[in-house]
Parts: sequence; structure tokens; C-alpha cells
Amino acid sequence: MFTGIIQGLGRVAAMDRRGSETRFTVRPDFALTDYALGESIAVNGVCLTVETFGAGWFTAYASGETMSVTNLGALGVSSSVNLERALAMGDRLGGHIVSGHVDCLAEVLSIRQAGQSRIYRLGFPASYSSQVIPKGSVALDGISLTVNDCGQGYLEVNIIPATQRETTISDWAQGRRINMETDVIGKYVQRMLEPWREGRSTGASSAITPDFLKEHGF
Repeated sequence: MFTGIIQGLGRVAAMDRRGSETRFTVRPDFALTDYALGESIAVNGVCLTVETFGAGWFTAYASGETMSVTNLGALGVSSSVNLERALAMGDRLGGHIVSGHVDCLAEVLSIRQAGQSRIYRLGFPASYSSQVIPKGSVALDGISLTVNDCGQGYLEVNIIPATQRETTISDWAQGRRINMETDVIGKYVQRMLEPWREGRSTGASSAITPDFLKEHGF
């Protein structure tokens, strides 16, 4: 589990591509010394497992599935990436709950200045629109952001100067593909409501009755 608060940037030092799979060697640009084998580190919002490590570097493997549904395949040696270690119990939850499991790729459609901030509009598959709400949370390349505006197949986020400086957003340009993870709580709520919604659409009676509520302590 992650929070979407980026701890720092890193650089891809090497890539070992074998068919559809890739093993990355990443060098953090900040002090990261107490690695643990098997720990999770989010690389551009993708949860990867530390396989080996040394002074100022670690390696992580990305399967063919991971490479096919994320933007890790667009990385090259010297590419900059957002890094976040997994949340420890007792840490501040400064962003929102992020799983590190990318839902889809979004594309930067436009960028416009708003004072010292920049407003980015991104397009994404319309099937995910119901999981994106105004003032809700979204993780873009692992960065926890608040949705300013959204609609069918698009969202807008306002990026403050600090976030521009401390993440890869400073490199985003029109047409860039971004890892997108919608709010995990919203996904669970949506899944739990599906049987009820399907019942309404077919005209079936609801299983939620006064007797049902009483039986379950309501």
C-alpha cells in the first residue's frame, strides 16, 4: 500500500529486456539505504518488488502483463521516475490509499498555466469515468492528486509549483501516456452496488428489505 506522496525521483540505470519482460536497475536521487529484499517500491505508480540492491541502487522485475498495461515500456536508460516506498504502519497518510496497481493509461491532452500552477487535462478510457469524481483522488504516475474537473473520458488536475519541481510532471507534455489508478475505495463501493443496480435495471425486487436489515442489526 502507498499514499501517492512521492519520496523522490530516481533514474533508470539499466534495463534487461527479455521478450516481453524487463528487469530494471534504478538509482534513487535521494538517500535510500535500508532496503529489504522483497519490499515494495512504487516506480511511476507501479508496485514493484526489490530483488537485489546495493549502495544507491536496486533492481526490480516487471512481468509481461505489467509492461503491457503501464507506461514502463516507454522508459529508457536515464529516464526519470517517481519513487515511493510502501507505507509503514503509523506513517502519515498524506495523500490517499494507493495500491500500486495501474487501472489504465491516460494521455495528456492539454496543459495551461493558471498563475504559478499548471492545469493538465488528461483523457482516459471512458469505461473508468464512473470511478473519477470532482474533488476525488486519483494517482497519476504514482502521484496523489485531487480531481479539479472531470467528465466522460477526461479529468483535470491542478499542479502546484512544489509538485512540478519534485516529480516527473515537469517532463509531461501533450501526448505523453501516464499510469492512472482510480480511488480504490470508490472501486469497492462500485462493485458492492452492482448487484443492486443490476436488480433495478431488470425490474427485480431488492434483496434489502426491512426484515433483512433487522436480521443484520440495523
